[in-house]
Amino acid sequence: MTDLPIRKVLQKPNVAGRMVRWAIEVSEFDIQYEPRGPIKGHVYADFMVELSSATTHQEGADFRWVLSVDGSSNQQGSGAGVILEGLNGLLIDQTLRFAFKANINQAEYEALIAGMMLAKEMGAKGLLAKSDSLLVTGQVTGEYQAKDPQMAAYLEYVQVLKDMFEVFKLVHVPRNKMPELTY
Repeated sequence: MTDLPIRKVLQKPNVAGRMVRWAIEVSEFDIQYEPRGPIKGHVYADFMVELSSATTHQEGADFRWVLSVDGSSNQQGSGAGVILEGLNGLLIDQTLRFAFKANINQAEYEALIAGMMLAKEMGAKGLLAKSDSLLVTGQVTGEYQAKDPQMAAYLEYVQVLKDMFEVFKLVHVPRNKMPELTY
């Protein structure tokens, strides 16, 4: 059994060159194509085992998860990229495309919120978040005021999420120092 695409070779003798000779040589052995079958269940089971071993921990241990977020907005739409790095080299990369119009600052907040919620779902107790948005990091750390009502609502929600972690820190990282986020 194999999941290689040799079915076409075995059924179509009109391919060129060496493949024709190979098909003729193989045809005398009465080889038939049989698909491998679904392996999704195995992949899912392996993923769950890996994930559960990465999130199990000893009582009282302070785990440090690192979150990198970036929002994007242009004429075609808006979205976000989220990378969460956890225990034992666990790396979760998410791409979000928003079904609503958002400016760049709203997209940055949405990215941060999505990343924080993901980290909480993964059982993170301590989170270091990195963003290239000076406005968002300044508002969350208290250096800037959120004068716009929408930005104030985003800031309030981030403050609520922040309290769900034992340790939380948001730092500004220049765009050229951020990991490559694709979205």
